[in-house]
Amino acid sequence: MDQGNTTFILIAAALVLLMTPGLAFFYGGLVKAKSVISMMMLSFGAIGLIGVLWVLYGYAITFANNVGIDGLIGIDTGAIGLTSLLEVPEGAAFPPLAFAAFQATFAIITVALISGAIADRAKFGAWMVFAGIWATVVYFPVASWVFNFTLGEDGSFVDGGWITYGLQETFGVGAIDFAGGTAVHINAGAAALALALVLGKRIGFAKGAHVPHNPPFVLLGAGLLWFGWFGFNAGSELAADGVAALAFINTIAAPAAALLAWLVVEKIKDGKPTSVGAASGAVAGLVAITPACASLTPGWAIVLGLISGAVCALAVDLKFKFGFDDSLDVVGIHLVGGLVGTLYLGFFANGTGLIYSGEFTQLIVQAIAAIAVMVYSFTLAFIIGLAIEKTMGFRVKEEDELAGIDPIVHGEEGYVLEATR
Repeated sequence: MDQGNTTFILIAAALVLLMTPGLAFFYGGLVKAKSVISMMMLSFGAIGLIGVLWVLYGYAITFANNVGIDGLIGIDTGAIGLTSLLEVPEGAAFPPLAFAAFQATFAIITVALISGAIADRAKFGAWMVFAGIWATVVYFPVASWVFNFTLGEDGSFVDGGWITYGLQETFGVGAIDFAGGTAVHINAGAAALALALVLGKRIGFAKGAHVPHNPPFVLLGAGLLWFGWFGFNAGSELAADGVAALAFINTIAAPAAALLAWLVVEKIKDGKPTSVGAASGAVAGLVAITPACASLTPGWAIVLGLISGAVCALAVDLKFKFGFDDSLDVVGIHLVGGLVGTLYLGFFANGTGLIYSGEFTQLIVQAIAAIAVMVYSFTLAFIIGLAIEKTMGFRVKEEDELAGIDPIVHGEEGYVLEATR
């Protein structure tokens, strides 16, 4: 067993787990002051619930030994509760539990991302019910489609999920998603759109009506997300080697370029570059580079960052044009950014992209993977969300939304002046 790589994976897992509290700060700063506790609790609730579900059966679904018919889904009953992972197989490069821990943090952050679309108006209990069901029927299966594969002695796929193994059998190349452009960002973004439609618009929804109450929180959250993203991307190599180094440098280059591009678009559109724009641009670049971080040269990573920063800066206004209240721009940043990064590989992926191979095959498989995940996640998230809204209710009362939901839902306030105690 390689202790260096084991240490690398465990540190990467810790970095990715830190991303969820970082997301809580990022989202918390974007909402109004009387909803900050509620917003941050949606992320922390995801840590608690999904962490438990992953150990109980999430890993067993995602990394089943037999992935079922056509690589769609299976379940490894021996891995329920992670009991079969306690022993380290002879010759293993790292303990199976280290890998299970690393992947647990992916499940947690993916679910937490969705919550940004329902800010200021969601019941905590309803969110927790949604999170548990969605993780079970959407995230765990989709992660299996993307991340679950077995390599033969010659390094080729011999079994796995249909996005990686199945598409390779059909087209000669599988979809590239190194760290979760489809399984994490498109998946969460599509679900966020569905929930935004189910819950409807916030009271007074209009451009400029809801402003971030704490931009320093937003910057702090973006910084923590960027820091944790090195574990997210480089850690997905599962070894401290040259590929991890490439993923690491691209995780610097792309979001840095996206940050600049967002600010330029913001200056042209609105006359001022903002701190929230800088933070959002960096996150957009991080989203876009996630599937591509190990398959692009650093130069092409910068180009991807510039494209994703500019496109996402424009995409966040789509909610006003089409009338859906994606409160914190999960659709504009994660869905759109995930699509940009995933499809970009069809043109610029090392070796197989259009500019290298002269063929559209890689672009075709990237599009198939992106569309399939988007449609599957949106459809099931909409059904789950609508069922919850029609039964226990997903949205708080109008008077509670106007007053601020922190005292109503959690009995706490984010900011209490000493004189008012």
